[in-house]
Amino acid sequence: MSVIDEVKQKTDIVEVVSQFTTLTKAGRTFRALCPFHSEKTPSFFVYPEQQSWHCFGACNTGGDVFSFIMKKQGIDFGEALRLFAQKAGVNVPSRSEPETKPDEKARLYEINEAATRYFHNLLLNSPAGEKVRNYLASRGVSAKTVTDFQLGFSLNSWESLTQYLLEKSYTAAELLEAGLVSETEEGKTHDRFRNRLMFPIRDSRGRVTGFGGRVLDDSIPKYLNSPQTPIFDKSNSLYGINLATPAIRKQNQAVIVEGYMDVVIAHQYGFANAVASLGTAITDKQITILKRLTNNVVLALDADSAGEEAMLRCVTYENSLDSEIRVVVLPEGNDPDDVIKQDTALWQRLLQEALPVIDYTFEIVASQLDLTQAKDKVSAVD
Repeated sequence: MSVIDEVKQKTDIVEVVSQFTTLTKAGRTFRALCPFHSEKTPSFFVYPEQQSWHCFGACNTGGDVFSFIMKKQGIDFGEALRLFAQKAGVNVPSRSEPETKPDEKARLYEINEAATRYFHNLLLNSPAGEKVRNYLASRGVSAKTVTDFQLGFSLNSWESLTQYLLEKSYTAAELLEAGLVSETEEGKTHDRFRNRLMFPIRDSRGRVTGFGGRVLDDSIPKYLNSPQTPIFDKSNSLYGINLATPAIRKQNQAVIVEGYMDVVIAHQYGFANAVASLGTAITDKQITILKRLTNNVVLALDADSAGEEAMLRCVTYENSLDSEIRVVVLPEGNDPDDVIKQDTALWQRLLQEALPVIDYTFEIVASQLDLTQAKDKVSAVD
């Protein structure tokens, strides 16, 4: 028997599904309101004998216990397998020896949670955090939003976080592997994030995988992210995905913005289906994460050349991922958080009027050509 079959055999789909919706026995099956979309009449069925499920409503899809948890939590098959295997007491062999072991990864998540609490407490209670509190207030960020996103502050110190975590019995090697400290050529380490507004980056399951830090002065770089670690891959991360997942499912639409603050403000004003790409470059991995939740993706990147290029690159994703990608054309000089704070009705209208990415591409190309010239007319058509 394969590992997959063994895990499946030891996992009861009824028990798993009942954690997310109330099941009512109907003969040899169970019936419920679908946990993936809003409905008043139950259209979701669980079949214990086949260990399968099916939604006959808006979803019109089904599968086994793996596909259920993948769809519900926005995780891939490997994560789903490991999740159920751990509960069932089944050992899942690693693909290669150098790969970080599950318990080591769990330790890294734990360290990141400890760092998140440390940064958050500094923001809320330290005298040094007053400038960040004032900055957030000036940007219109409420106290509730600060708490919801667990925003934080890193001291202007080379070793404050290091000392705190070492006192919590974490090792210097673990801090380095988690990306919380940087190593010099001489082999010395120091806190990676110093004097920055901190944004904990969580995965679909709510685990802190890394951090983004923003300076409040003219220091460079303005934004600093965690390096690649065994649990953090920038190209496979979306800021706010843990908070946005329910809204994305309910609205059947995801909005990708560029910056951390864009997500924070969007959620505060009720647009909870917004996530950020951690920079302008949008990857196929990020689109794939969203595809598990919806086939409707709207891009609302900053109105500059970098944002424009990022949106143009997304043309290639639409066909390969079978997703509808649309583009919001922002007023020149405005970021999403500017528009949302100034006029929520305008933001809603911009989302409704978002252009199909292919139409947006044509408009951009056409704007760079002189369509009175035959040669440019041919180029536009091509």
